[in-house]
Amino acid sequence: MDGHPFGELRVVVVVAVVGATTALGDRSRRANDRQAVAGGVDPPESAAMIPRYTRPEIGAVWTDQAKLDAWRDVEVAACEEMEGPTPDDLQAIRAATFTVEAVQERERVTDHDVAAFVDVLSASAGPSGRWIHYGLTSSDVLDTALAIQLRKAGAIVVAGAQEVAETLAAKAREHVHTVCVGRTHGVHAEPTTFGIKLAGFALEADRNAQRLAEAFDQVAVGALSGAVGTYAATSPEFEARVLARLELQAEPVSTQVIPRDRHAQLLQAISLAGAGLERLATEIRHLQRTEVREAEEPFRAGQKGSSAMPHKRNPITTERITGLARVLRGYAQAGVENVALWHERDISHSGAERVILPDATIALDYMQSLAVRVVGGLVVHEDRMRENLDITSGALFSQRLLLALIEGDAANGRAPMVRDDAYRIAQELAQRAWDTRTPLRQLAAADERCAGVDLDAVFDLGHYTRYADVIVGRLADAGL
Repeated sequence: MDGHPFGELRVVVVVAVVGATTALGDRSRRANDRQAVAGGVDPPESAAMIPRYTRPEIGAVWTDQAKLDAWRDVEVAACEEMEGPTPDDLQAIRAATFTVEAVQERERVTDHDVAAFVDVLSASAGPSGRWIHYGLTSSDVLDTALAIQLRKAGAIVVAGAQEVAETLAAKAREHVHTVCVGRTHGVHAEPTTFGIKLAGFALEADRNAQRLAEAFDQVAVGALSGAVGTYAATSPEFEARVLARLELQAEPVSTQVIPRDRHAQLLQAISLAGAGLERLATEIRHLQRTEVREAEEPFRAGQKGSSAMPHKRNPITTERITGLARVLRGYAQAGVENVALWHERDISHSGAERVILPDATIALDYMQSLAVRVVGGLVVHEDRMRENLDITSGALFSQRLLLALIEGDAANGRAPMVRDDAYRIAQELAQRAWDTRTPLRQLAAADERCAGVDLDAVFDLGHYTRYADVIVGRLADAGL
């Protein structure tokens, strides 16, 4: 095995490697990007999600450079656990370099990204490069390197999910006693507190953080088991040693690829976390409606809500969260469809994953940052909340009146009522109050059927909020 496995290609690749090491200016880089796109190769330093929604830290996980660095980590770790390479070989392999541009140029010839990468890296290592990719198949490198990238992305995304939960919990405690109306079907139901509402969102966010942590953990697996998962050119022991170097678990039974149910689970968890953010965003959007106006997104000095209407303060941030949640659901569907590959593998999942895995993690990271910003700077109109409690003229106390009529009051000679009779009375009075804008308490006081009812107790707002501290206090049970 003294001869180089790629023969004459070595000279070509070395020239490509050396030529590509020159630093490129912005104009030169844009020209290369256009050329790469025209040639069917991704532009250098590209992450799938558009830059508008890509935060720098997670964007760096998904650049072409980061992807090829992960490939290199796998290839070098494999060489370090082989029996063949000498110490000098390993030194040369560890020192081997590549550039994204050189790999892309080589791919124009090979039409195979991993083969192009192996050509370039092997050429840089000189004769010792013959050990690079020895006994491996492309998916050994691709799937294991993808696990490395997902682990890095997961650390960012899970931390962001936890920050969302903590921010919501802090805001819930701040408004534990801020009374507002609860709505069902969009219609006033009974009083609650804004803190209770936010506590529910906080616990949902915490559950999503836990689901994300589990999903990222179970997808952080690698495989170096060969063409159909039988270790024909490697061994389970070799695989275990390499993966230990990379701090990954081994897939117990792989084909040529890691089973895609793992990636589908991750995308489902991401989609569900997005849905939780969407639910929060939708609540805030409704509360910001002009006729409601109980809460608003922060609106900074100099911000413009409309190019035509200077008065506008639109909930554009929560609307953006809502829109991106729809994208995440689409990615989750694609992830499920990637599960059913042919036999020991096909490549139908590859094109989808190059988009959906970077995009999903980048988008969720961005959505979480928006949610933290909105909740942290949320403008809460407590006076408006109290005003809205009176819109139905006390009709939202109808259940308390119903129960008082059913219970009766033996001490004051008021007999209990059959539930249906009590319901008809309470409903009649409540709807009259709503329709005529006459306070329900006033109507009940004037109705002989309600004689003897303790109206102070029925219309006591504190009855609805007396357990607010207990409910919001449950955040501590979740570690929030």
